[in-house]
Amino acid sequence: MGKTGLEQNRHVLFVILIIIALGGTALFYGQQKLSPPEPLLIITNPSPTQTATLIATPTATPAPVRVYITGAIVKPDVYFLAAGSIVKDVIKAASGLTQEADIEQFNQALELKDQQHIHIPRMGEKNAPPPVQDGVIVESTPPANSTTHSPAKLININGASLEQLDTLPRIGPTLAQNIITYRESHGGFKTIEEIKEVSGIGESAFKQLKTLITVE
Repeated sequence: MGKTGLEQNRHVLFVILIIIALGGTALFYGQQKLSPPEPLLIITNPSPTQTATLIATPTATPAPVRVYITGAIVKPDVYFLAAGSIVKDVIKAASGLTQEADIEQFNQALELKDQQHIHIPRMGEKNAPPPVQDGVIVESTPPANSTTHSPAKLININGASLEQLDTLPRIGPTLAQNIITYRESHGGFKTIEEIKEVSGIGESAFKQLKTLITVE
């Protein structure tokens, strides 16, 4: 009996099966190699909070202080000075003290305030306003036990003695002698306003004297 075709080609089929098996194995391992790796769990930090930018607010420049200085000063007037200035600074701005200034009666290191009145007292000055006045004019009141008093009548500056002139407000022995010296060298005062020509007597002092003096 002859062999069937299947039996005759058995070895061919066997080879084909082996090839198919090998191809399947290769395909399986190829897919394993080509398969993407399992995704990694990546933990990211949360978005950082925005850092606040500090912007410096411009500091306003302090306004200058306005100070009125009077008394034994070369140039009594209102002066504008930088904030933080002291009494010594306004004295310098007013060209310094006169020879009659009583420097022990006020504090040159005192810090100035706006609208302050600084009065530089003269040596022996009576009824002088306080050296420092904060924005208002303060009338000086003599102590209760003081024997000094305002003159009861007008003082004739052309004939008054040193003692009589000394009773006037803002006039001490030094200024009283200056008045006598001036009238003797100029032939007397023609008007009461002329007393402002005397060394040490300015407009501020004259305002307190004009209702108390005469030239007649």
